Amino acid sequence: MPIKIDNALPAHKSLEAENIFVITETRALQQDIRPLRILFLNLMPTKIETETQILRLLSNTPLQVEVELLQMATHTSKNTLQEHMLKFYKVFDDIKDCKYDGLVITGAPVEHMPFEKVDYWQELCEIFEWSKTNVYSTFYICWGAQAGLYYHYGINKYELKEKMFGIFPHRPLDLYHPLLSGFNDVFNVPHSRYTEIRRSDIAMVKDLQILSFSDISGVHLVSDMACRNFYTTGHSEYDRTTLANEYFRDLNRGLPIKMPYNYFPNDDTNKTPLMTWREAGSLLFSNWLNYFVYQRTPYDLSTMQ
Repeated sequence: MPIKIDNALPAHKSLEAENIFVITETRALQQDIRPLRILFLNLMPTKIETETQILRLLSNTPLQVEVELLQMATHTSKNTLQEHMLKFYKVFDDIKDCKYDGLVITGAPVEHMPFEKVDYWQELCEIFEWSKTNVYSTFYICWGAQAGLYYHYGINKYELKEKMFGIFPHRPLDLYHPLLSGFNDVFNVPHSRYTEIRRSDIAMVKDLQILSFSDISGVHLVSDMACRNFYTTGHSEYDRTTLANEYFRDLNRGLPIKMPYNYFPNDDTNKTPLMTWREAGSLLFSNWLNYFVYQRTPYDLSTMQ
């Protein structure tokens, strides 16, 4: 089934070129089934690239998904044209009276700052609180996951000695959990972060369950016991060259950066990285949409509790 987005969104052409079924608004209005309403809060500076990555994963199901893009009203994007932001993105005041089947919150390059020092922190907290009654299931990514765990449970993030950077093997800790349905015993996930959440802190919270773990990169997937909120420390949405772009960018800036782990074949930067995480990433998002959004959200969103 298709994903429904604005016809003029730049991601539209990229997704169509990959033979991903994208439906126009006109055609969607003629169908009787109700699409899943997904709100996508994009905190990444590379807005258009991240749009394409997340929308690609949201499209890999037999479900029709209607996506609305959300930005922070208290923060101005410096890396994306304001014309794009004004045309395709809403702010919280536009949607605060609406209800959604799902919400995706991305990471953001603000890891070195205390949460309260981030310029849009208060607005983000307002969205976190609003989501408790207006969103059925929320999927938090990287810094977004750290921020969500901090707001909801007081779990802190910790600075790493060096950037967790590369493609790391992970193990499912609960093979019977629907979010991990169909996963291999070992699966790869990209990571790109300077901070971590710790297993010992999560273990102290009875409402949380760690679903997957890496001996190298640590905690990966966390769920609340109601399976309404999921937190991932990795970037399953990343493209083949995303880590390469980050690596060469930091090298050119003279920043201390190690080659991404388990990424370039034979650690040769002249070779094209192998895509070893796409299957797991697609499965992760399709399981979320199918088991925890589509099958659980009430048809009439106004009855959501």
